[in-house]
Amino acid sequence: MTHPPRPESGAPQVWTGRARNRMQWVLAAGGAACLALGIDLAVDGPDVDGLAPLVMSVVGCVAVGLLVLFGTVAFTHVRVRVDHDAVDVRCGHIGVPRRRIPLEQVSGAQLAPLVSPRNWGGWGYRWRPEKGTAVVVRRGQGLVIDLGAGRRFTVTVDDAQGAVDTIRDLLTLRTTTSRPTSGT
Repeated sequence: MTHPPRPESGAPQVWTGRARNRMQWVLAAGGAACLALGIDLAVDGPDVDGLAPLVMSVVGCVAVGLLVLFGTVAFTHVRVRVDHDAVDVRCGHIGVPRRRIPLEQVSGAQLAPLVSPRNWGGWGYRWRPEKGTAVVVRRGQGLVIDLGAGRRFTVTVDDAQGAVDTIRDLLTLRTTTSRPTSGT
């Protein structure tokens, strides 16, 4: 987590944080094993009557393996960056899926002391009608961003309170600098 010196306004210039889930690597290993089984079947396929059962087995194993492997590796960790322009959330090693929320769309932020994958339907990029959208990579504290009209975005991240404080400071700074000055 980075907390640069605060400018004269009191708001930090940038806040960054992340969260990791090493358990996802176990699931990724399962996906890799399924992929390897599909490749092994394709190369050294058993002697079967007809080609259709072999093709179905190979395609099934490869498809499931790729889905599980890439679906889990994408959520091994999440990086969150808050600056004067936006809140940027990137998942996994290549940063996909990604969510960029311009600060103009943010009406507030709060700490969620406990975000649980069980309450969101598992790990990953989630949507629940009553809760909004979330990126859940592990159980623990999270950042809840209010987007107005009852919409929310939640992300699990270490030092979520630092992100909340930074967003609140930046929103306060934005409203004080956008107020017109009274002239005489």
